[in-house]
Parts: sequence; C-alpha cells; structure tokens
Amino acid sequence: MSVLGRHEIASAARIVVKVGSSSISGANIGQIAPLVDALAAAHGRGAEIVLVSSGAIATGMPYLQLDERPTDLATQQAAASVGQNLLIFRYQDSLDRYDIVAGQVLLTAGDLENPAHRGNAHRAMDRLLGLRILPIVNENDTVATHEIRFGDNDRLAALVATLIQADLLVLLSDVDALYTRAPHLPGAERIDHVASGDWLPGVEFGGSRSGVGTGGAGTKVSAARIAAEAGTAVLVTSTGLVAEALRGDKVGTWFEPALP
Repeated sequence: MSVLGRHEIASAARIVVKVGSSSISGANIGQIAPLVDALAAAHGRGAEIVLVSSGAIATGMPYLQLDERPTDLATQQAAASVGQNLLIFRYQDSLDRYDIVAGQVLLTAGDLENPAHRGNAHRAMDRLLGLRILPIVNENDTVATHEIRFGDNDRLAALVATLIQADLLVLLSDVDALYTRAPHLPGAERIDHVASGDWLPGVEFGGSRSGVGTGGAGTKVSAARIAAEAGTAVLVTSTGLVAEALRGDKVGTWFEPALP
C-alpha cells in the first residue's frame, strides 16, 4: 500500500526505520530496548520492518580505547569491525524478548550502484522479510573507502527504502522534529509538514553535534527528498518518540510522498 498521511501509518505494510549513532551508543545505549519495543509492536501487527542502524564505529571505540571518533580510514574500519558484532548482539539480545530474529545486511554504496549487486540485495531483503526476519542494515564500514561511502546512513536508509519500495521511512535522531534553524537558536520554528516538491526555501540546516555521528538535519532533509520523490512517505523525529511515530501520532516532521 502507499502511505499518504500520518493516519495511515498504523496500516503501513513495509517500514524502514533509521537510527543514528548518538541515539544508541555511549550514554544512550539504554535507548535500544525501547526502540526494539516499538519495532516489535509494528512487527507484531504484521508490518515488515527494516532497521537501518548506525553505531558500529561508536560502539567499537571504547574497545579500541578511543575517546573520539577516529579520523583515519584504517582505524574507522577497525572500530567498525569490533563494533558491528557488538551492535548486532545488543539488538538480538533485546529482540529475543519478542522471539524476533534479526538478520545482518552490510552494504556499500557500490552495492546499490552495481545492477547485479543491487538485485542481489533486493532479493535477499525481500526473502528475509518474507520469512519474518527483521533485517538490520548498516554501511559496511570495514571495507568501505572514502571514495565509495554513502556519506551518512540517512542516505543509505532512503536508498534502502527505495530499493524495497517501502511505504514509510522513519528517520530518528536526538531532535523531535525539523526546525527552520537549529532548535536552540532564537526564532527557530518547528516544521510539521513538508508538501511534495517543497524545497524549504529560507530554512537553515546545520550538521551533527554529537561527535560520533556523521549526519544532521541537512542530511535528513536530503534523504527524505530521495525517498519521498520515489513515493515513500517520510517522518523525521527523535528516537525517544519512535513508539508514537509508528502508531501514527502527530509527532515529528512529515514529508508527503510524490504521487505515482
């Protein structure tokens, strides 16, 4: 089905949810359980759920005794190698409460640009969803290079949503919605709805302030446009409001999908 409004979220058949590094690592590791609660609730009503999760590098950093996100590619790859294993374990440990099995899917930008690899990814994701497995997707940071990276997992989530023709993409961060400028600045106004084709003239978007992620409001808007123009509705909100978002409550910023 095609989701055209918030009131249809509860009946969405295929949903992609993206969560950022800062929301599920470090001091916020406790947000994994309520995130899983919300995903399990949607899964339980019959929806097919895909989770695009950042956090491999951030999760691996403490085990490499790193206080800050590494800047060199080799150390990023090493941190991702350690962190991806731990990240999936944490998700599966929480999903066990609902008898839901996770499947790990690691992609590079090249995988979605190469027709054969793209077809393989599409087929694998479709089969996992058909088997009621919950795919957890991340960029394959261990082998990705600066030249072929997605740049941020918001874009990856939008491309995955387009690949599998999702009805809804939910982009989560540490901010409850998009604002006309950084929400801590005077005059910032919350954006409730973005019509199809609205390029938000005059709106200022900054980057990530977390220190462990690569995204920000600007990347979310760019990703939302990719998905919405392909016909997938998009909701941008905070990780703490994911349960409300997946119920169809009036939270976050809604990007109206383009009509076919």
